Amino acid sequence: MSECSDVNFDTRDFYEEPVFRPPSEADSLILQVTLGCSHNKCTFCGMYRTKRFRVKPAERVREEIAIARRLLGPDVRRVFLADGDAMCLSTRRLLELLGWLNEAFPSLQRVGIYANARDILAKSDEELAALRRAKLKIAYIGLESGDEATLTRIVKGASVAEITEAAVRAKAAGIATSVMVLIGLGGRERMREHALASAQAVNRMEPTYTALLTYTPVPGTPLWNELSEGTFELPGPLDSIREIREFVAALTCETYFTCNHASNYLPLKGRLPSAKLEMLTMLDAALAGLVPLKPEFLRGL
Repeated sequence: MSECSDVNFDTRDFYEEPVFRPPSEADSLILQVTLGCSHNKCTFCGMYRTKRFRVKPAERVREEIAIARRLLGPDVRRVFLADGDAMCLSTRRLLELLGWLNEAFPSLQRVGIYANARDILAKSDEELAALRRAKLKIAYIGLESGDEATLTRIVKGASVAEITEAAVRAKAAGIATSVMVLIGLGGRERMREHALASAQAVNRMEPTYTALLTYTPVPGTPLWNELSEGTFELPGPLDSIREIREFVAALTCETYFTCNHASNYLPLKGRLPSAKLEMLTMLDAALAGLVPLKPEFLRGL
């Protein structure tokens, strides 16, 4: 195993850029166990288009855990497994690296992971439960849209039924689920269908957390090209607020809801259904011009 000190350590020895993680993993140790995304075909996403998907060698991952232990000490409490498709690893491989993490960090409380629906479905209930016992405690799942026509258009690679089943099975195994929906992804043409179908899918999933982001076009992606060619029309700011209102009004499940990502025009968060009336009141005020929306120059990915 190679040596590394605080003096000569360079994050480029640890990570192949770009590296992404959910906002809630801001204080976590990011451990890159796969590089890129094995699907990498979603037309809206530019996160991993510069990377060829591959799995990092097990011994290299074990070495990086040891380096992190030397640099950070034994008290790391949270770890996030990057890149975008670490759940594609076999259960044996995941349990092996979770074992290394638990050994290196005795205070470890939670490991998180981005999870493709079909990767979850490829694992048995017993395998998911074993991963939970090894402290894989939260999976971030991109629903993007509950509208089947929209999912097909963006080449998601999984159906609404598959994504729903994956979230339900993960939660049944004791793994918290954080489900993401992208406002605006249905375009002007399918605004209402996208909002209502997404809410219905989330109601069936009953995720621990539900996160709304507002679709922001990324140069170089196929959906950006559709926008440039005029074959896809993006809803405006007030349309996005109307879409969020439709979504929130249709939610009936218990979930902690956030709409406070940098991409959103109006920050909202709270536990549903108890906070629903307050959120709808805020959204109505925004539609009436009584609450200002975030200006474009302050929005981001």
